[in-house]
Amino acid sequence: MSKKTSNVGDVLPTNQEPLTTIKHLIFTIRGQQVMLDRDLARLYGVETKRINEAVKRNIERFPDDFMFKLNKEEAMNLRSQFATSSLEVVDNELEDESNCSRSQFATLKTNRGDNIKYLPYAFTENGIAMLSGVLKSETAINVNIQIMRAFVVMRHTLLTNSQLFSRMEVLESNQLRMLEWKNEAESKFEEIFNTLNKHHLPIEGLFYENQIYDAYELMTRIVKMAENRIVVIDNYVDDTVLTLLSKRTANVSAEIYTYKMNQQFSLDVAKHNAQYPNVEVYVSKKSHDRFLIIDDKVYHVGASIKDLGKKLCAVTLLNSVTADEVIGKVR
Repeated sequence: MSKKTSNVGDVLPTNQEPLTTIKHLIFTIRGQQVMLDRDLARLYGVETKRINEAVKRNIERFPDDFMFKLNKEEAMNLRSQFATSSLEVVDNELEDESNCSRSQFATLKTNRGDNIKYLPYAFTENGIAMLSGVLKSETAINVNIQIMRAFVVMRHTLLTNSQLFSRMEVLESNQLRMLEWKNEAESKFEEIFNTLNKHHLPIEGLFYENQIYDAYELMTRIVKMAENRIVVIDNYVDDTVLTLLSKRTANVSAEIYTYKMNQQFSLDVAKHNAQYPNVEVYVSKKSHDRFLIIDDKVYHVGASIKDLGKKLCAVTLLNSVTADEVIGKVR
């Protein structure tokens, strides 16, 4: 009665854009974008049971904002979105969670009437990111990269639909006539979206082992946000930090507070300052953790910038402290 689990190749055919496929598997439940355990299992090419077992073994890694179980009402609402197919299930026979497929989820009936036997688990973006760590398979890691990209696309789509169009209406009525708007719509969308992304959306990130480029890309975006100053507090710096700071706007000042200055780093700073706007380096032994200050925003960095992404770490925006407060503690 159950269907054989599809492998990853079946779910993502080579002639189809993977992001397009994954986007249709993302649902909004309880105000969050989530994917169901069975859909993740199909993408990973494993049984749903294996995902649920891995989660149970590592349940401390999956708080409620990472994973939750659908209630019957939520399951019924989702089921109504799918094409139904009749499937008779004996009243006292619990449907095997590892073999539930989309068609089985569509309609489950007993001789007492319509009844859902298996309530699936929903994973948020953070929960899905955590799965690649507990499943420990190359397929899970590769598929998760595509899933993370699909979530980014979906967030941009939701932001565009809920906020960007309303902002465009104001600009259109006050500044542009209809004909001008039609001719310049594409450029205006990009301009306003970049402004929103830069000034109103906090940039943070959680990185797993060997996500070195993703971590570097995030740090580069954060540095480019600076309008006035950048302050790096990191006891173990090297030329990696100088490379990152070289991407800042020319009129943005840069300071580094580190535990000590060796001869090689002093030479690196001198060579950098000969070509780029100066970076001021100060020796300070007053900080244990790493911080990155962008104008008035303070980011806590879970690893030295030169090692970011090599192992599990996070970059977190702190809203409870001020930039001047942190800088005052290390000077």
